[in-house]
Amino acid sequence: MDTEAVLDEFKGAGAYLEGHFVLSSGLHSPVFLQKALVYQYPERMERLCKALAEKVKAEVDPLPEVIVSPAVGGIIPGYEMSRWLGIPNMFVEREDGVFRLRRNFRLEQGQRVLIVEDVMSTGLSSRETIEAVHREGGHVVAEAVLVDRSGGKADLGVPLIALAQVDFPTYEEGKLPPELAKLPAIKPGSRDLAKKADGGG
Repeated sequence: MDTEAVLDEFKGAGAYLEGHFVLSSGLHSPVFLQKALVYQYPERMERLCKALAEKVKAEVDPLPEVIVSPAVGGIIPGYEMSRWLGIPNMFVEREDGVFRLRRNFRLEQGQRVLIVEDVMSTGLSSRETIEAVHREGGHVVAEAVLVDRSGGKADLGVPLIALAQVDFPTYEEGKLPPELAKLPAIKPGSRDLAKKADGGG
């Protein structure tokens, strides 16, 4: 499955949005991928995660022993990836602003971990998830994402396996092009919700 086919799944679910959006990273962009709309359709997630699992099998040897995803966005792809890879999955949640394993999730010392994310922009949530796994004694062998919208520029410190790689324009606050600045900004991500509750972005 190539990048165009992945984006077609998002467009088919009404999840490819155009306008003026503030991403979880704080950057502004004319494009937002509302992945929760894709999650409504098991057949779409099956196609996407099966293809991503095949890439993981081709690139990671030996295979990981467990999947860890950031809540909330990574929970469903993490679950679906565990189904195709045949390994357990768990997720981290924010507690006092820091990602941690809760709900009696435990990693064994040195256990080989695959981080699974949905859409990555700057990689902040990914790096925080990796740090949480290391604190728990796990060994991160790679990260797998459905869409890397950093265009390959995000540095996670571990191998990145992306089903699709895009480079949608992003802008810092105060450096917006006129055509974007004139549109009302919408902040559809979940990072702020995570600060208030147990979610993630």
